[in-house]
Amino acid sequence: MKSVVRTLISYSKTSVTMNELQQLQMWYAAQCDGDWEHEFGIKIENLDNPGWSVSIPLAGTELESAQYEPVSDMTPPSEWLHCRVTESVNGPRWEGSGGPLMLSRILRQFLDWAGAQKSAT
Repeated sequence: MKSVVRTLISYSKTSVTMNELQQLQMWYAAQCDGDWEHEFGIKIENLDNPGWSVSIPLAGTELESAQYEPVSDMTPPSEWLHCRVTESVNGPRWEGSGGPLMLSRILRQFLDWAGAQKSAT
């Protein structure tokens, strides 16, 4: 399934046929190999400040050792955005957070990076 899904997906921001959630679903499906999905999972949560938090495990994916330049844009206050890769007990995780109307932009940050890594290989 992994290779079939990878041939169908376009991580590119120029894609007009899929929105960020659809693209994230395709990326997730491409990682599912019978094992990965039992050990790792994507988390999308709301924050109380208010805002969104997204956490995506990279262990066992083609992004596991990829370099990510952190993004931090704190203005205007309602449109803040912070994205980075962190190390956890279970391996690296991509983490993004942002204001209450920034969920699509957070997901786009991840998808653009994932697409750039795919293009580089």
